[in-house]
Amino acid sequence: MLTRFRVPVHRPAAAAVVALLVAACSGATGSPPTTGSPTPSNPLPSTAPTASPAATVGPIDHLTGANDVVLRLEQGGGFAPMELNASQAPIFTLYGNGVVIFKPKVETFPEPDAAGVVHSIPWRTASLDEGQIQELLAFAIGPGGLGTARASYVEGGIADAPNTIFKVKAGGLDKMVVVNALAEGGGQGPDAAARSAFSKVSQRLSDFDAGGTIATDVYQPDAFRGVLIARDSQPGVTPQAWPWPALKVADFKENPNGEGGIAFPHRALSKAEVDALGIKDVVGGLQNVILTGTDGKVYSLILRPLLPEESE
Repeated sequence: MLTRFRVPVHRPAAAAVVALLVAACSGATGSPPTTGSPTPSNPLPSTAPTASPAATVGPIDHLTGANDVVLRLEQGGGFAPMELNASQAPIFTLYGNGVVIFKPKVETFPEPDAAGVVHSIPWRTASLDEGQIQELLAFAIGPGGLGTARASYVEGGIADAPNTIFKVKAGGLDKMVVVNALAEGGGQGPDAAARSAFSKVSQRLSDFDAGGTIATDVYQPDAFRGVLIARDSQPGVTPQAWPWPALKVADFKENPNGEGGIAFPHRALSKAEVDALGIKDVVGGLQNVILTGTDGKVYSLILRPLLPEESE
């Protein structure tokens, strides 16, 4: 059972590269502050939610551990294929030690290889110094509206649209904010200013490396979540033999209340177990690996990288 994961920390060749990372994401013309109080960027009109005191006065307190989630952006729910739900993962995470792990913004999704397997695009990682952490938190809590947001902006939304989920644990806050149909707009009504603020922080975090123009590293996970989805046999598709002599289908456990693939039968797979599949280029995860299970049934295996705090 896996209990710890190594997090690769990006250390650019020059401090200016890291400064450029945060400055480019914030839209600032200079480097983010590295000492003293944070300076929020992109201020909104006065109708936007008022920042909490922690966002505007002094440093913003936060945990500093490598597994401490300080700021996170996720998306889930809505009308989506089963495979996408099974491989759901946070879009962006800032950890207490300054490490960020994020999915790069993708315009063209990868096509299946000759075997029908889809190789997911690798996640990226970088490391922020304390000044950059402060700037990012100040932006999210203040102009981004999370400091004064209520827990839910779902009522009256669009049933088939996904929810955007923010998590922040800093500056005296420990909250999750769920916003339905954020990408679909909805600029009218009493929540218009709040939704506009959320949209700004969502856009920043979901394109954290400015379309890949800022140098970051490939995130190298120490383990993956393996998810099994039962499927019917299909003409012309020959399932791969079960690759793990020590594992059975029953070792992949369901959690009906789980999210992000945990509701499906799943378990943590080590690099060695993933290598047993005999498939190359798996660092970003895989979809549509067809296996014959130990119970004789056919399954589609989905792999997605595990984050530092995840154990399954």
